[in-house]
Amino acid sequence: MKTLHKKNPTTLSSWKALQEHFAELKSKTLLELFDEDLKRLDYLTITWEDFYVDVSKNHLTKKTFDLLLDVAKESDLEQAIAAYFSGIPINETEGRAVLHTALRTVENTAVWVDEENVLPDIEKVKARIQSFSEKVISGNWKGYSGKPITDIVNIGIGGSDLGPSMVTEGLSYYKNHLRTHFISNVEGDHVQEVMKTVNRETTLFVIVSKTFTTQETLSNAEIVRKWFLEDAPESAIAQHFVAVSTNLEKTQSFGIEAENVFPMKDWVGGRFSLWSAVGLSICLSIGSAHFDDLLAGAGNMDMHFRQTSFDQNIPVVLALISIWYNNFWEAESEAVIPYSQYLRSLPAYLQQASMESNGKSVSRDAKKIAYQTGNIIWGASGTNAQHAFFQLMHQGTKMIPADFIGFKKSLYGEATHQQKLMANFIAQTESLMRGKTKAQVIAELQEKKMSPSQIEKLAPYKVFEGNRPSTSILINKLTPYTLGALIAMYEHKIFVQGVIWNIFSFDQWGVELGKELAKVILEDFEKGVSSSHTHDASTTGLINQFS
Repeated sequence: MKTLHKKNPTTLSSWKALQEHFAELKSKTLLELFDEDLKRLDYLTITWEDFYVDVSKNHLTKKTFDLLLDVAKESDLEQAIAAYFSGIPINETEGRAVLHTALRTVENTAVWVDEENVLPDIEKVKARIQSFSEKVISGNWKGYSGKPITDIVNIGIGGSDLGPSMVTEGLSYYKNHLRTHFISNVEGDHVQEVMKTVNRETTLFVIVSKTFTTQETLSNAEIVRKWFLEDAPESAIAQHFVAVSTNLEKTQSFGIEAENVFPMKDWVGGRFSLWSAVGLSICLSIGSAHFDDLLAGAGNMDMHFRQTSFDQNIPVVLALISIWYNNFWEAESEAVIPYSQYLRSLPAYLQQASMESNGKSVSRDAKKIAYQTGNIIWGASGTNAQHAFFQLMHQGTKMIPADFIGFKKSLYGEATHQQKLMANFIAQTESLMRGKTKAQVIAELQEKKMSPSQIEKLAPYKVFEGNRPSTSILINKLTPYTLGALIAMYEHKIFVQGVIWNIFSFDQWGVELGKELAKVILEDFEKGVSSSHTHDASTTGLINQFS
């Protein structure tokens, strides 16, 4: 197979069989499914290394599970996975391979792109990243006044910000003495707030832009450069600014030395780029050994994804369940609830990874799609989330499948707190499924000596319908290795969804139009509404507010 198939999933025989099965299953409750199949844990749990994944609290029977596996097979998923890792340009609309996985490979097998084995170059860039990071961490890299670096400021947006900032925050326990900051939004106030906290003499700025033309990133970089030069000589730029980019001409004109520019390839998509030179701020923050562990965790999840049969393949199973809810139960969103404050930014990271990848309405054969694709991803850390939006999850009108992510062990050894945290984790998945009947509510209110009229009035509000699905992902401990594996798991889930939905997951044309119009409106701000651009009345009115 030279490229991905172009099959409309709704025409597959297995998809049609699932539709018939859904009609039979939809009236069954989760509790009934547990009562009718005492062995459902046997095929609805997966153990891999330190991961224990329990999907049994989902609306699945053995027949459902088998039919979903049939969809994966009939969608030629096995061949698609082979193409994904082979260097074939499966990102057809941009004519690119998709090989962020090569950046963390645990094999020595050659990976070919345009008849070139890319692994030697990957190792060369990684060695440069790690060597530079160790110089900064050790204090051997000095600022212009001879002082060692104390602060790192990453300037980027999208995948050049969300991945590094999420991982750096997620691995705070493993951080060294360097303080890390992130500037992303093209908002002067945000930039100024960051600059208030750092010292010119001891700060290293990492500008992340593949083309060195990204409007937000370059605007912020220029503000920072101007601020830096208020007290530092221009020659000091070379000691305080480095770049992740392929545009040596523009980085040189900015003042960055060529040896301080770390390249990335066009077969690395932005939202999957933290494994590349984009991860420089991660390596600076946690050091080379931990950065290696992050890559190794992802690389071994890649091997699990490539080599494991679909019924025990974590990313495949999670993707199939997501499709089951999206396309058959008409659930439009999925919640991601990490029971770790370290991972509070994981839902936002996964929003981009999933919604930019699979937010598509045109198929791989260039046809308008008549079925649902993509998922709205949202969430927050538990137990904070329980006191924010769990009311809607428990008693609202929407079905919201949820991934609960937890860790058996705390990093600081606070066993009592961890038990309380994980008791909430488990209790929430059980209560979402089990609910509370009216009879149970009435019995509880009677114990409180409430009158029959009071009970009749209050009882309806205290009933929980239950039957709300969830998936539990339980990991031994949060480490660079397990975080790498967790991120890769979700990357592969996204890929499987895109394969089955018959869409291109690795382009992002949808982000371009707003950028183009922003340039036009910026000209309108400068020239006034009398410019030659024509807008609708609302847009013109908004522009007028700035004149």
